[in-house]
Amino acid sequence: MTRLTALGTYLPVWGTDGARAAGPDEDVVTMAVAAGRAALADLTDAVVTRVVLVSRDLPLLEGGNSAPLLAGLGLPDDVHTVEQIGGAPALLDALAEADPGTLVIGADLAPAGAAAAYLGAEGVEISLTGRVVRSLPVRSRGEDGVRRNYEDPRLESVRGGDKAVTLLDLDTKPVVVAGVPAKHAATLTDGKPPALPVVGAAAALFAVAALEYVGDGGLVLAVEQASATAVTVSAVPRVRRDEATAIAVPRRTTTPGPDIAISLAAYERAFDSKLRWEAGRCDACGALALPPRFRCLECGSETGWSLSPLPRAGEVYTTVTVHVPVPGLPTPYSLAIVQLDGVEVRALVKVTGAPAGTTQIGDRGTLVLRRVAVRSGVPDYGYALLPQTAANEGETR
Repeated sequence: MTRLTALGTYLPVWGTDGARAAGPDEDVVTMAVAAGRAALADLTDAVVTRVVLVSRDLPLLEGGNSAPLLAGLGLPDDVHTVEQIGGAPALLDALAEADPGTLVIGADLAPAGAAAAYLGAEGVEISLTGRVVRSLPVRSRGEDGVRRNYEDPRLESVRGGDKAVTLLDLDTKPVVVAGVPAKHAATLTDGKPPALPVVGAAAALFAVAALEYVGDGGLVLAVEQASATAVTVSAVPRVRRDEATAIAVPRRTTTPGPDIAISLAAYERAFDSKLRWEAGRCDACGALALPPRFRCLECGSETGWSLSPLPRAGEVYTTVTVHVPVPGLPTPYSLAIVQLDGVEVRALVKVTGAPAGTTQIGDRGTLVLRRVAVRSGVPDYGYALLPQTAANEGETR
């Protein structure tokens, strides 16, 4: 039996209350990091020994996404990481079979959202009630990379999800259903189940989080095509939500042109500092530099430096909005120089999660992981400023 210690959810700011859209600087990795950090935020003594990321939209199918995922979460680079392609049933399987110390994350792009669960020695009990794995590939993507959708709602219901649920032979009906539209979910439950913001892998954890709207724990069901998994949750888990109020997607212009080519040598040199949000600290005088420098500008030493974690909050020192078309970058966008709290370091970053031109000098915000560019097909990650408002502050329940 698994114990769910904490649950974190993340929804991008863009879109509507019913369907969120990933920003131009967001992907599965950045959303997974946001959800994972939400889940771990209030756990001072949590030790993560394994990370499982479930999605059908992994950015790199070859080369892997584990390194930026661990770096963004602030976890050591020796943590065992599993990247699994799958939907809501696959995530419930991973959740029910996880050992203590596991962080299970689901992330989806359309609609967009992510959720993460930390399994520990204490918390809500989760047990596997049943699992049925069958084949009905009405939505598929093969080696050619082309997505195909042989959409047939009646076939998918009669021969797919509904038959899988019948084969589960459940003693009671579920109280929340993940992986199918709300209208279909209502046919599988007694009464009207909570509506979920996503239908992919993350929907399974959003369903567990939604137990707070139906009372105590209960049976949670995940259905996808012709497969289904059900788990029993003993009580309402501890949930920390990073779910900003929805904002309409702003108009942007993307200018065609050649992308900036990647330098893998430069990518490797900057990786730890940039993705773990760490500055170089001079071994001679202790001065900080972002990015790390070979020669300290304070004392002139070239003896070396060590990486030092930086604060993730600060105040806008100055800002500018760019309207000039740039190939590969949707415009307009805003840049800000941020004075970080408690250290003599200012960082130049893009502004995220707010319409261009709305961030002002003196505004406060949080530094969050974002995809700054895609160079030669490789996602390049860094940090951006998320302006602080009442709408985008996480809450714990």
